[in-house]
Amino acid sequence: MDSLIIPATGRTPGVSFDFVGGHLRMTGESYPDDVAGFFGPVFDALRGYLSCPDGGPIRFDMELLYFNSSSAKALMNILQMLETVAKAGRPVTLTWCVEENDESMRELGEDFAEDLRHVVFRMREIPAGGGP
Repeated sequence: MDSLIIPATGRTPGVSFDFVGGHLRMTGESYPDDVAGFFGPVFDALRGYLSCPDGGPIRFDMELLYFNSSSAKALMNILQMLETVAKAGRPVTLTWCVEENDESMRELGEDFAEDLRHVVFRMREIPAGGGP
């Protein structure tokens, strides 16, 4: 399956899904004008990837600095897809990257983690204004 690469814009996150390597990554900020239009192709590609029966472990690096409530719902849908395959036995690790001193993003990560029972959740602090 081909990778999914969507460059970041001022309002949409960068998406880098390396399906062969099992490495999924989202970066930047997410507050698109058309949430369904942006995330629809992401959902479709992810569903196709997760439906492959011989899939290996998945590593998802969530490196978003900001997202709005509509994006939060879309992100929750992605995490629920990952939770479903993890529950079925596929190893999934989510690394939630948060800038130091960004308590609101830290709390959002903790809130998302509460809904995950089978996905391994890790919080990783990164320097403010920097990167992982």
